[in-house]
Amino acid sequence: MHGVDVAVIGGGQAGLAAGYYLRRAGLNFVILDGQTRPGGAWQHGWDSLRLFSPTAYNSLPGWGMPPQEGEAFPTAKHAVGYLEAYERRYELPVRRPVHVETVHDDGPHLRIDTDAGTWRASFVINATGTWDSPFVPGLPGARTFGGSHLHTVSYSNPVDVADQPVVVVGGGNSAAQILAEVSTVAETLWVTREPPRFMPDDVDGRVLFDITSQGVKNSSMSGDAERPHGLGDIVMVPSVKDARSRGVLEAKSMFDRITPTGVAWDSGERYDCDTIIWCTGFRPALGHLAPLQLSRHNHVPRTVGTQSLDEPRLFLLSHGSGLGSTSATIIGAGRSAKEAVTAIVEYATTLNRSPAVP
Repeated sequence: MHGVDVAVIGGGQAGLAAGYYLRRAGLNFVILDGQTRPGGAWQHGWDSLRLFSPTAYNSLPGWGMPPQEGEAFPTAKHAVGYLEAYERRYELPVRRPVHVETVHDDGPHLRIDTDAGTWRASFVINATGTWDSPFVPGLPGARTFGGSHLHTVSYSNPVDVADQPVVVVGGGNSAAQILAEVSTVAETLWVTREPPRFMPDDVDGRVLFDITSQGVKNSSMSGDAERPHGLGDIVMVPSVKDARSRGVLEAKSMFDRITPTGVAWDSGERYDCDTIIWCTGFRPALGHLAPLQLSRHNHVPRTVGTQSLDEPRLFLLSHGSGLGSTSATIIGAGRSAKEAVTAIVEYATTLNRSPAVP
């Protein structure tokens, strides 16, 4: 049994940011990471994945991401190297691979059961992200499809789908980037639920981050911040601009069902394909928190800021009802982590005790 002030679950960008502020606060903490190496989910992205804002907008607290030579938008590989160096720079106490199985209310503390032993902590910061919980909408006929289903998490590069008809589903940056490169080697059809919204060519993720951050600040406690309808969602990175010049960014409305040979609409239209790539997002990976019986709003636990409404010793980074979408970005992770650690120190003070485990 290990005892700490704070246990951080997840050693990606959010977990490392939490570690930075916990170290500054002088607390005894551990970061439990299920990965085998540093880098969080960035190490599992497709080969050509790029961040959609410059390095200055992809920095954790204390030390900025170094520029990547010759690249306006850093690659995922560059992000992995930065996170690995950040972890070393601040000598953060990361234990890996440690798979957290469950978190329980254990009286005065929270008990974290893992495949590498048990920890007891006064507070838990959950920073597990979403990569391990891909979402694919359920549609009639999905199991009858004779081709391949891929999700963003299982897509690596266009080689495996070359020279075959491919349907790409989704209206965000991942879908646009994957469509852009797959369309260079295969016949593609892009399908979205809503018409895709492109940002102006001279605007990148920095503007989207700033506006969305302000929306979160001005939103109600529920965290349902307004998104800027006129600005767009998809950043026009070079590969997407190239796809536009080739005329492949025309999206079709979402199909109604899947057939053994492809997809179909209620209008009678059909499209035969060999592969469907689902760029349809993720759900929070929170199964280990099930014993705490957290109430939810829009699929995520209810929080005030980062603090759980049901279990005040639990803080959630990236996915709480009081957080906006920017909390899942690298720079946003730092802001959420600072808020969580500040709240932990203040909450411990209101209890008139140190957060330390006796």
